[in-house]
Amino acid sequence: MTNQDLLAQFGPREAMEYDVVVVGGGPGGLATAIRLKQLAAEKGQDVSVVVLEKGSEPGAHILSGAIMDPKALTELIPDWKARGAPLNQPVTDDAYVFLGEKTGFRVPNMVLPPFADNHGNYIVSLGAVTKWMAEQAEALGVEIFPGFTGAEVLYNDNGSVKGVVTGNMGVGKDGEPMDSFQLGMELLGKYTVFAEGARGHLGKQLIARFKLDEGRDPQSFGIGIKELWEIDPSRHQPGFVMHTAGWPMASDTYGGAFLYHLPDNKVALGFVTGLGYTNPYLSPFEELQRWKTHPNVRYYFENDKGEVTAKRVSYGARAINASGLNALPKTVFPGGALVGCNAGYLNVGRIKGSHAAIKTGMLAAEAAFDAIVAGRQHDELSAYPAAFEASWLHTELNKDRNFKNWFKYGLTTATLMNGFEQFVLRGHIPWTLRRDKPDHAYLKPAAECQPIHYPKPDGKLTFDRLSSVFISNTNHEEQQPAHLTLKDASVPVSINLAKYAGPEARYCPAGVYEYVKNDDNTDRLQINAQNCVHCKTCDIKDPTQNIVWVTPEGGGGPNYAGM
Repeated sequence: MTNQDLLAQFGPREAMEYDVVVVGGGPGGLATAIRLKQLAAEKGQDVSVVVLEKGSEPGAHILSGAIMDPKALTELIPDWKARGAPLNQPVTDDAYVFLGEKTGFRVPNMVLPPFADNHGNYIVSLGAVTKWMAEQAEALGVEIFPGFTGAEVLYNDNGSVKGVVTGNMGVGKDGEPMDSFQLGMELLGKYTVFAEGARGHLGKQLIARFKLDEGRDPQSFGIGIKELWEIDPSRHQPGFVMHTAGWPMASDTYGGAFLYHLPDNKVALGFVTGLGYTNPYLSPFEELQRWKTHPNVRYYFENDKGEVTAKRVSYGARAINASGLNALPKTVFPGGALVGCNAGYLNVGRIKGSHAAIKTGMLAAEAAFDAIVAGRQHDELSAYPAAFEASWLHTELNKDRNFKNWFKYGLTTATLMNGFEQFVLRGHIPWTLRRDKPDHAYLKPAAECQPIHYPKPDGKLTFDRLSSVFISNTNHEEQQPAHLTLKDASVPVSINLAKYAGPEARYCPAGVYEYVKNDDNTDRLQINAQNCVHCKTCDIKDPTQNIVWVTPEGGGGPNYAGM
């Protein structure tokens, strides 16, 4: 049964009107809501704001390394420390290490470029920070609806954005309503701010509809796969930050890893693989597992006898913007705006996006507030991109605009040129490197590539996908339709498997895609949607762009703890 059929049978939908509707309860969306309420209080105005969050609670779907630059948070909530914001572990030392298969070279701190300096930053659980921000927003009168997805954009007759529809609940696998069926609600706003994170479901549609990326470079992404461990106190160094480049990645593949020492003997580690990689046999998940076996890394998880004594406590994965300023789309359109990673504001050179999300949320809020007070609605908030171009964030992103694109010339060249741009030119760069195709277009046919043989997991330091998904607390209502859909069901076998050796079985970090044999020995793609951690990698990397990620029922997906 289609949405139109459901609407005809069970409609009309309930509608709720607000001044501003915010889709996404991460740092960017919550910063938008908080700033709107702050301005309303300062000016004696009444501005209504609602935030939709598809996770079971604010922070449940948030995944980041994370080292947080507190600059934007300080602008938003100057007394955040007194209010108990969970920024408790300042960075005490930075280490950048280039790895060979058995060797490691630490770059002297005195020659690290400015973007690699984390002095004044904090190692955080961004999920915990997000939960705290939600509490600040609610205290100001923001309404937050956790467990509700923004499933569809609503438009006025003139084509401007009118609001969004939340996802229907209680639809069975066959598309028919079950006894628990509830029709989605319409949330209508004078302006709608989209803060869904990287490769947002509705943001992707808006960029295409309004041609917001016209004249921009194609967006580029990485997949970040993260684990949280509890290690022996003798190996723990609170505040120590280590980033690595090189092994196990090939020199022509963008990627790197991190290891951050949190309080309480916790260590967050992760591996980022650029989704512009060419070899379909590459598995980002397996690269992380292999990286942990390097002597410079496994040291933190073993005792003096070489026995693994640490315990893995959580796991997750998420797509990361990696394009920079060159691919930033137009961020406003009639009736709405894109903020944070939904637009692509992350600074890939610094491996940081939360400060950019908060800052852009604030700028969008200020533009929306002025428009509402002036009696406007459903037009373009042109003051928002203008304010961004005059901000410190634009200056920061402009200095690092070439960072990712140098890597197409290999790790050595990228390292030298990024160092030259930052040290010698001090970010005043007279050239701009461009990118001309999206990540999925870089994949080569399997016949042109070497298979990669990954070691079997030992269950102590290295693991398989399913045991990893288990500790991400991922769950979806089993009776709902699969939220990972195919435009053409024949394409996975006829093209992806035949030409690219079935890359979706490797790039997915959750075991969602699996090629299995039918009774007649033919192949078919099995989609285990229950495993999905909402990382969006399939939506980005599928070589035929045949996979379309749509919103599942609200509240489904991972439930990250401490991540």
